[in-house]
Amino acid sequence: MTVVTIPAPMLRLSLFGAAVLLAACRREPPPAPPQHPPGVTVAPARRASVPVTVELPGRTNPFRVAQVRARVDGIVLKREFRQGSDVRAGQRLYQIDPAPYRAALANAQAGLGRAEANVAAVNAQAARYKRLVSVQAVSTQDYDNAVASLGQAVADVAAGKAQVAGASINLGYTDVTAPITGRAGIALVTEGAYVQASSATLMTTIQQIDPIYVDLSQSSVQGLRLRRDIGDGQVRAGGPKMARVTVLLEDGTQYPIAGTVQFTDITVDPNTGSVTVRAVVPNPRHLLLPGMFVRGRVEEGLAEDVLLVPQTGVAHDPQGQATVLLVGPGDRVVQRTVQASRTLGQDWVVTGGLKEGERVIVSGMQKARPGTRVQVTGQAPPPATASGSGPRE
Repeated sequence: MTVVTIPAPMLRLSLFGAAVLLAACRREPPPAPPQHPPGVTVAPARRASVPVTVELPGRTNPFRVAQVRARVDGIVLKREFRQGSDVRAGQRLYQIDPAPYRAALANAQAGLGRAEANVAAVNAQAARYKRLVSVQAVSTQDYDNAVASLGQAVADVAAGKAQVAGASINLGYTDVTAPITGRAGIALVTEGAYVQASSATLMTTIQQIDPIYVDLSQSSVQGLRLRRDIGDGQVRAGGPKMARVTVLLEDGTQYPIAGTVQFTDITVDPNTGSVTVRAVVPNPRHLLLPGMFVRGRVEEGLAEDVLLVPQTGVAHDPQGQATVLLVGPGDRVVQRTVQASRTLGQDWVVTGGLKEGERVIVSGMQKARPGTRVQVTGQAPPPATASGSGPRE
């Protein structure tokens, strides 16, 4: 067995190193710096009254439609309007050959003249017989016959006047005029065509499109819910602006002039389960044409005492429920489920689950967890709310 002898200086150095290493192992780590709570920006839930709107599909229809038809028989001599142009009420569109009707009027006037002349002769005879019958120069029968002839002559005059009036009306119908002011369509007959009153030959169609109707389709469920909300006091109907309609064109742009609701039909279509909401929209530049597909945003009423929360402060869970993160007592985060079914400009409209003034976190939500403490670093200013809202769900 071999014994290794360690020199005393080296032994002392080893023992010192071991002591230093042992002291280093026993040294406690320095304390961690204090953790500051994450900063968040909040926005208080604010109370407001907002319009209740619904967006409905619909089509445009002319304000008035007049089918111009022939009212007498004859040959068309002239067409005096340009197809697709605007015409005025009373403007002549066609001229039908008036010669036969002028002759008929002249014949009726001549018959009236004969009847009036006969009245004068028979009246004089009846007057003479009246004097003669008093002295028994003529018989009573002759006098009675003279009085009856006078009555018949007066009736002939009335019949003659009626014939003159009828002939004048028919002559007037040879000038085919526009019954309304509007835009003329395609000319369906040309010069030389034969038109008939018996078949009411269609000659053209005039449509008035300023203003124009916008007929919207609203489901009976939407109407029922609105009436229920009004009955419960959640929505107030009426007001000077509650019947306004904003028209959205086929390309998604907004028509610049708002219309008004004229009436809502009371009959539900059994095939579609919807009712018609008719709006009247000014159309001075004729931008809206009959038959266009449009969407109408109708202001149905006013929802009072609802809360507005910025859209950035509302999230939806996997079940689709709207949730918000609040800064509660002690600056601790609280998660809350709310009822938010629609938007208004940059806000969500909250109808339940939230109180006025509660602080909703709108920025810094990534580090805010329910139950943790946060530091409010700022308050978001209320956004400029848009004048119209999105569709009512």
